[in-house]
Amino acid sequence: MKNTKQITEGALLTGIYLVMLLILLFLPIPIIGTFLMFALPIPFIIYSYHFGFKPGLVMLVGATVLASVVATVFSFPVTLLSGLGGVSLGGAMYNKRNAYETWISGSLGFIGGLVAVYVLTQLLFGLNWMEEIQRAIDQSISMTQDVLTSIGGEETEATVQMIREQMESLPDYLPGILAVTGIVMALISQWLSYKLLNRLEKAGLFFPPVREMRLPVSILWYYFIAMILSLIIMDGEGIWYMAAVNVSLLTGMLLIFQGFSFIFFYSREKQWPKAVPIMAIILSVLLPQLFLYLVRILGIIDIGFPLRDKVEKKK
Repeated sequence: MKNTKQITEGALLTGIYLVMLLILLFLPIPIIGTFLMFALPIPFIIYSYHFGFKPGLVMLVGATVLASVVATVFSFPVTLLSGLGGVSLGGAMYNKRNAYETWISGSLGFIGGLVAVYVLTQLLFGLNWMEEIQRAIDQSISMTQDVLTSIGGEETEATVQMIREQMESLPDYLPGILAVTGIVMALISQWLSYKLLNRLEKAGLFFPPVREMRLPVSILWYYFIAMILSLIIMDGEGIWYMAAVNVSLLTGMLLIFQGFSFIFFYSREKQWPKAVPIMAIILSVLLPQLFLYLVRILGIIDIGFPLRDKVEKKK
């Protein structure tokens, strides 16, 4: 009976996945396409949530074969990405991991999927991502130079050179960009699946309040070591420089999340209006160079020093 239910549900969810995939491929509407990119992992999440990692991987294999036949060969990377991320999220939920542990598991799955897509698109389709990025950078710089020239100004050449130096370092951040993309995809897909499962099955799945998020102290060590290495290795080349830059980027983002978590925590402890932490987020988006830097420092202090314990004791 269990095997019959497992096979039936797997076939149904695979069919739903294929329908969404076909809509994504043959109805290229930006808004719908963006939503479907985050919704595609949901059939894998639900199936793995019900039956575990191994059955989820079996569904992934079946969906990959069917997608390559029903759709096009270009659906293979999309299915691999959605499947790996979805199975990682659903498997963690099946094992009763908490929301943040599930998010970490899903992030690793999506990052692995993105890396696999990066490699496979080069092997199967001859797509060189570095060349494409460099071509896009050259086009962007050329367009910027044309705009600045038409506007006029004595410092046009110096401005273009500064922009060129900043943009040409973008390929160094590619691993970090892939990692951040995987983290964001995992978060959104997990949130969507929670909403759906709660609606359909009353599963009671939810994210704990942001104010309760606490990162391990080891994040600080990774961040500071990466920063020191990036300062020591000044040539801007080599695997160690790229590793330091990308680890610094990722851990810096995590510290920003921790900073926002403390803002939400402190606002609640002081009974400030909910508009206060929301305004902090808005200001960080509008003026990132100033406010994100301050929020990151706040995250460092929150992890390195027991600020929350002191605030709670005073209360």
